[in-house]
Amino acid sequence: MSKLEALAADIATGAVQIVDLTHTLDPDFPVIILPPEFGQCARFRMEEVSAYDHRGPAWKWHNISMSEHTGTHFDAPSHWISGRDVPNGSVDEIPVDAFVGPAVVIDCSEGASQDADFELTPDVINKWEAEHGEIPADSWVLMRTDWSKRSGEAYLNMHEDGPHSPGPTPEGIRFLIDERNIRGFGTETVGTDAGQGSHYTPPYPAHYFLHGAGKYGLQCLANLDQLPATGAVLLAAPLKIKNGTGSPLRVLAMVTK
Repeated sequence: MSKLEALAADIATGAVQIVDLTHTLDPDFPVIILPPEFGQCARFRMEEVSAYDHRGPAWKWHNISMSEHTGTHFDAPSHWISGRDVPNGSVDEIPVDAFVGPAVVIDCSEGASQDADFELTPDVINKWEAEHGEIPADSWVLMRTDWSKRSGEAYLNMHEDGPHSPGPTPEGIRFLIDERNIRGFGTETVGTDAGQGSHYTPPYPAHYFLHGAGKYGLQCLANLDQLPATGAVLLAAPLKIKNGTGSPLRVLAMVTK
């Protein structure tokens, strides 16, 4: 058999499992909330067009609307000012082979359970590498926090001073980009940055450094606790939106049983 035929056979027998890392899109799923002077992210909306009735006797369908950055979604370089001039920076221009690649999972769930503002630092990354080996170049790095098990108000975790959720420090994300040349960075929270990411220098460093370097982001991931630290292959293909800065998508991982 060819390699692809062997892979298909392994998926059919369950030797390779497909893990869904995607939240269900529905109107109640939380979206990022920015200060009121800025524009806001639209929640998912679905309007019934017909349901086997006088509006369409043999079919059922819906109109949907949402932000590019609603639910489990992909961030392209053009999403951020630092990446606005990056070649092939919108979702319709990104080479399709970038959507399939290896992933490593850095387990920060224990720290995040004790501190909502837990930080992914170079020290945390170095400790992970001491156990699992150096992060391979061109990998997706996924920050597991088990934040996806939260819902409603607890997911955004808003306080008087804004949201509180874990994320990388400027030094942490720079290390992944400059020293490990990652493909992209993914989180279980509503953004690739910490909830208090606006207070770093620069503000929202994951967005700023990732997209300025032509890297990609994944947010609102789920089920990262079902992935191994190394060895998974990620499939994350955004909608082909002309000049799109991002897109909701179905993120899948292939894992050897």
